[in-house]
Amino acid sequence: MSQLDQTMANQFAGIALGHVQREYPNHIMHVFADSDDGGTPSTLHPVFYGSFDWHSCVHGYWLLARLLLLYPDMARAEAIRTLFDTMLSANRIAGECAYFDRPAARGFERPYGWAWLLKLAAELHGHENPVWAERLAPLAGRIVTRFTDFLPLSPYPVRTGTHYNTAFALRLTADYAEVSGNTALLSLLQETAQRWYGSDRACPAWGEPSGDDFLSSSLIEAECMRRLLPKDQFESWFADFFPDLAKGKPEAIFSPASVSDRSDGKIAHLDGLNLSRAWCFAALAEALTMDDPRRVVLTSAAERHLESALAHVSGDYMGEHWLASFAVLALTPHR
Repeated sequence: MSQLDQTMANQFAGIALGHVQREYPNHIMHVFADSDDGGTPSTLHPVFYGSFDWHSCVHGYWLLARLLLLYPDMARAEAIRTLFDTMLSANRIAGECAYFDRPAARGFERPYGWAWLLKLAAELHGHENPVWAERLAPLAGRIVTRFTDFLPLSPYPVRTGTHYNTAFALRLTADYAEVSGNTALLSLLQETAQRWYGSDRACPAWGEPSGDDFLSSSLIEAECMRRLLPKDQFESWFADFFPDLAKGKPEAIFSPASVSDRSDGKIAHLDGLNLSRAWCFAALAEALTMDDPRRVVLTSAAERHLESALAHVSGDYMGEHWLASFAVLALTPHR
């Protein structure tokens, strides 16, 4: 399986540095409270205005934080430090907080952007410069409140393979809850995962993939449960959820998706699907014993999916503004 080395990390850093402050083109998700309520992306979002949309900019910063942690001496390391010192300022974060404090922003970026913001906060926790995490903390606190208010009110999961997928949100948020020591949040995530997914059995993966998926609804559910369930409970649940996994079933999840037009933002999602599948396959494989026949099946699938997508991380901005983050999820160790 491909490895993230310093050369690749530096290339990915160059991609992210090229778009996290690129304001246009920009896809704004904004609820207008009145005719005077508006502005440019950078006035609405003083930090996360680049990368085509808010959530992609957030995980562009996560990507840079992750790469800097892994390779603090790479060629672009100083550029990342300068960016973080400049953009993760108290005043700029206060501007992001002000946007979330708007009544009309109650559902802004729920749950995908919320989860990525907390994933970024988790990455900055214990990083080389503690000021970055300290400055981001007020915004992270607002997102934690959003989750703690929302999850008890939500009776059903969202199983789509796009931004609204709730398993992906729980999975990323678990990393923040753990590193921040927020046991109440972690318990809420575990309880919610059990409530939403605990009784799922014999997943057929019907309908996968859809035309603009960048997540496998079945695999990300399994990865969510791996992350949040105790090991023995997960092993039992996983065996029931994918009872024929050793036979390469359900077949729908094992063949990399075909991408016909990488200039189309929705079709380009399918490169992300291949990368996110690779991440899930690899993480699930690591949860199994070395002699488990399912481990070979999962590892082989991870390699196929990664190989199919890794060459397409850059090239067209519709994919380039976000795909490297998913490549790094697949290429780096899993919690």
